[in-house]
Amino acid sequence: MRFTARRLLSLLAAVVAAGAASAGAQTLHQRPQRAAERAVATRPPDSGPAMPPMQQVVLPKGTSLQVEIARQYAMKDGETLKAELVYPLYASGRLAIPKDTVVYGRVVALEPDKETRRRARLRGDFTPFHTARVRFDEIGLPGGALPISAAAAEGGTPVLQLSAAGATPKHAFIRRQFAQARQQVHNQLVWFLSPGLGGRALEMLYHQLPYHPEEIGAHSAWSFELTAPLALPATSAPAADPAPAFGAHGKPEIWTVNALLTRGLTSARAHSGDPVQALVVQPVYDREKKLVVPQGSTLIGHVTEAKAARSLGRNGKLRFTFQQVRFPQGFVAPVEGSLAGATAEKTQDLQMDAEGTVTPRNKSSAVAPLLLTLLAGRALDQDEGGMVVKQGVASNGFGLAGRIVGLTAGAPNLAAGIGFYAAGLSFYDNFLRMGRDVVFPKDTRIEIETTPLHAPVLKP
Repeated sequence: MRFTARRLLSLLAAVVAAGAASAGAQTLHQRPQRAAERAVATRPPDSGPAMPPMQQVVLPKGTSLQVEIARQYAMKDGETLKAELVYPLYASGRLAIPKDTVVYGRVVALEPDKETRRRARLRGDFTPFHTARVRFDEIGLPGGALPISAAAAEGGTPVLQLSAAGATPKHAFIRRQFAQARQQVHNQLVWFLSPGLGGRALEMLYHQLPYHPEEIGAHSAWSFELTAPLALPATSAPAADPAPAFGAHGKPEIWTVNALLTRGLTSARAHSGDPVQALVVQPVYDREKKLVVPQGSTLIGHVTEAKAARSLGRNGKLRFTFQQVRFPQGFVAPVEGSLAGATAEKTQDLQMDAEGTVTPRNKSSAVAPLLLTLLAGRALDQDEGGMVVKQGVASNGFGLAGRIVGLTAGAPNLAAGIGFYAAGLSFYDNFLRMGRDVVFPKDTRIEIETTPLHAPVLKP
């Protein structure tokens, strides 16, 4: 019995030791975790939703850019310019580069401006006027300047934003002349009272001199196209919410379509019925923020009215509308679109009526030639005193040089001749010269207003 009890105790001790060893093994060797459990365990607390994958945006070759400078620059070869984008750029229906992004360039050539030279020399200004050819080669992005490939841009004149005005009633000739004179007085007051009077006065003095330095005017703008695709840095920023392109709340829905003319258009050569096409450069969304006209669509229309400029100061006239939109998918839908806005050279001084008809603003005035004729005749009134003053007032026609000659020559007939010359130029400019045509170069930015399409726009 004693031997048996001892053996039982030993057997129990061995069983207890084996159980302890088994328990220790379970605590030292844990089971492997699943991949999902490992991801949850390693995610930092309160990290939020995962960021969308990085996306790279590419602007294709041929993308049109419009830039504008904010200040004056010297008109010289090699001058560096700092401009800003006038309109945002879109790629694949998403905002790629916002408006006012900085673009850098430099003047690569100076071309003679023969028309400006001819007009200036008739008025005593012998400055050899030029136009600047500029090549823009860098665009400033948040991550730094990015090189771009683009052809040299020509022109570089201040631009004017046209917008359709309300209907204006027709008036008699005398009333129109009075309204124009009142508008001229208003413009003169604005000239004197608006900021920057010193710079404008200096520029006016420059143009009175027989020779003066040339400058690239503030707010001059250029349009150019990319000659190679531009790959923008990848970004994870979400796209901005689409802005519906319709009129004021409570009114019938009207879509505003921003597009570029695919070829130049001028009233000098256009005829009624000529085809017109424009490339949509900004996607259009309806009231429910659904895409209705994608970027890359083509507006198809024709010229509805065209009249070339004629003699005796009769200006040209141009109007065109759009009847179809061709989507990138290939199908075509009918639209009824009319011109509501455009960007044009300020020197053209265009205006647009409520129907979208564009004409140069009429500058003819009978007041200026009459006033210059009366002033020129003052030099011949020899029975009154103050001959020097009268001769200075009369000699208005050849800039500052003509005025100095009129004051110092002591010859009333010469001073009167200079004044009558100025009156003759003014009479020619107001009544005898050829009128001005409406000119829209290729890639002119236009704004079209259209009602919602009557056919399905985008199909799944």
